[in-house]
Amino acid sequence: MQNNTDGGYVLGRRESYRVVILLFFLYMFNYIDRMVITSVFPFIKAEWGLSDTQLGGLGSAVYISLLICTLPVSVLADRWSRRKSIAMMTALWSVATAACALTRNYVQIFTARVFIGLGEAGFAPAGTAMIAAAFPQERQALMMGLWNASIPIGSALGVILGGLIAVHFGWRYVFGLVALPGLLLAALAYRLKDYKTVGLCAGAGDEVAGSIRTFGFGNIVKGFLKTPSLIAAYFGFAGNTFVTTAMLIWLPTYLNRTYGLPMDVAGLRAGLIMFFGLVGAPLGGYLADLWYRRHKAARMWFPAISSATSAVILFVSLNFFRGDLQFASFLLLGVSFMAFIPATSAVTQDVVHPGLRATSFSMCVITQHVFGSMMGPLVVGMISDAYGIEKALLALPLSQIVACVIFLVGAPYYTRDLERIPPITLVREGS
Repeated sequence: MQNNTDGGYVLGRRESYRVVILLFFLYMFNYIDRMVITSVFPFIKAEWGLSDTQLGGLGSAVYISLLICTLPVSVLADRWSRRKSIAMMTALWSVATAACALTRNYVQIFTARVFIGLGEAGFAPAGTAMIAAAFPQERQALMMGLWNASIPIGSALGVILGGLIAVHFGWRYVFGLVALPGLLLAALAYRLKDYKTVGLCAGAGDEVAGSIRTFGFGNIVKGFLKTPSLIAAYFGFAGNTFVTTAMLIWLPTYLNRTYGLPMDVAGLRAGLIMFFGLVGAPLGGYLADLWYRRHKAARMWFPAISSATSAVILFVSLNFFRGDLQFASFLLLGVSFMAFIPATSAVTQDVVHPGLRATSFSMCVITQHVFGSMMGPLVVGMISDAYGIEKALLALPLSQIVACVIFLVGAPYYTRDLERIPPITLVREGS
């Protein structure tokens, strides 16, 4: 599905790695801007008299707009330009983050968070499509893992910087300072190399995963729905992100309330836990690629195993450990939490028409936000209001067990779905 120029690197080896590096920093600041809100929860709760449910709503606000906007923005990226879309979206979410510093009530900050989500809506789908096109298939999970390692780094930095800046300078300064680097990165993103937009006329053959003779949303959805491994990847992703997003949002508050830690210290500890995902994402990608070379269905088996592993670690940590032992187990959890992402992301690219890769990942984003990211913080907030934060987190491992089962159900279909994709050559822009 790719040309073999420069050893199978569509953009050339050097340019392909340049794409990953810049997208890494973009994703890192994406998550800094998204997650920095968690460390200012106690400050805005005290200033505006907010409930935990309202605070959870601020965490979910980004995901509401992501849910609404990710598909149309991703179609634009697929049919127009991935790099130009990424540059525009980065500038938008950076400006919206800065606007949070100027808000004076809950409605205003909620609205600003919605616009952050609008800016971030198509970034992950467009970036995933660029990386999938830039590298040979047997290296894609590793590259996805290296790219997604920016998520825990950005999340950790967001929580740590948020707590430190808010304690020493005030919570409004948090948003203004973390927004600035995004504008520079937006200009750099515009200069990236991309592949030429792929036509959707696939010629003869069945309509599989969006392989269609004429562009039409109904046909695309029909093709996706006829691909069981793709659907399993979407919902398995959602089961995991329900847990990971809830933990990202509520972990500093859990440490603050359970151990009485000041928010800057709680934010630092939570950030360190998230930071360990730096190991989990590339390690998961490397192991999944290694297994994939022998068994194609490993793209689905590996995230099933990592989901179950995370569920067990989280359950044991919350029920049986306290103090330093719990903190150590949370560090291990930071590794296992991220391991499912690279292989699952690769599935969303492997079994679809190359001209619809961003659209495919946007459907994954929609699914994970409807059933995962958007619901997780709110559900934990609601349970916390009724029973306390500790009991709220205890409900989370069940979601990852469900994700494990979904991946296992989809695994037998992966090889068949992969073989149904027509061979299409991707060409570098300017060629």
